[in-house]
Amino acid sequence: MSELRTVAVTGAASGLGRELALQFAASGYTVYGTALSMEEAGGLADEPGVNLSVVDVADDSAVRAWADEVAEAVGDHGLDILINNAGILTPGPLEVLPIAEIRREFDVNVFGTISATNAFLPLLRTARGRIVLIGAMTGRFPLQFNGPSSATKAALEAIADVYRNELRPFGVDVVIAQAGNMLTGGPAKTAAALDRVTESFTAQQRDLYGENFAAFKDALNGMQGSGLPAVDAAAWVVRLATEEPAPSRAPVGQDAVEILRRVASDTDEQLDALRAELLGSRVA
Repeated sequence: MSELRTVAVTGAASGLGRELALQFAASGYTVYGTALSMEEAGGLADEPGVNLSVVDVADDSAVRAWADEVAEAVGDHGLDILINNAGILTPGPLEVLPIAEIRREFDVNVFGTISATNAFLPLLRTARGRIVLIGAMTGRFPLQFNGPSSATKAALEAIADVYRNELRPFGVDVVIAQAGNMLTGGPAKTAAALDRVTESFTAQQRDLYGENFAAFKDALNGMQGSGLPAVDAAAWVVRLATEEPAPSRAPVGQDAVEILRRVASDTDEQLDALRAELLGSRVA
């Protein structure tokens, strides 16, 4: 049996994706990753065993060209693991967010995942490999002012179920990792995005949403700032990516474990009260 082990990681330039690339490479995998720019990657391409390409996962033709490059590199071995990690966050009240920004989040988080998965399926079938989708606990526990992200992560839950059953005959496993709050470099970006939303409010929107959105900002910044460190989150995902037998879905982080336990047992009214408690929302 060949000793070659291969993994592709979308969104490998920063945060969780960067740590995944480093940990897989340290474990002996040849890593193929995407970045939006080499400047963003900050020298990751120079790490032994890591091969980076500049790809926007929302561009299907670019994703397929990347998959062709990887296919040429891995040859008959195929691809052992695909980590669909690339994602963006668009916080704010649904009434306020421009539809183009919501559409962009779906383009990256949902359609980008489908694009990458389909592009690599021939290689995954060859290796009888595994697909890991980086979801979130919000896919099962949507949060106010986090609508686009919650909706895209809920879509990934359904997509994972569909792919898992469609690909089972080919020996390809599908796992969705339901991430909780992670300290992966994202909190600063999230804080900046939250500030941009606040600054964009009209006077009427500020009257309608200002108080609750301010509470949401404080709560989300606090939760992300104290989240699971990138190195630990990546180790958790690597374990899911290599565990036998493959789990269908699994939480990442103790907060995700607890929230998903409550989702399985609590009523809608109890879960709404939990949302208000977690995010400091004023209940009318």
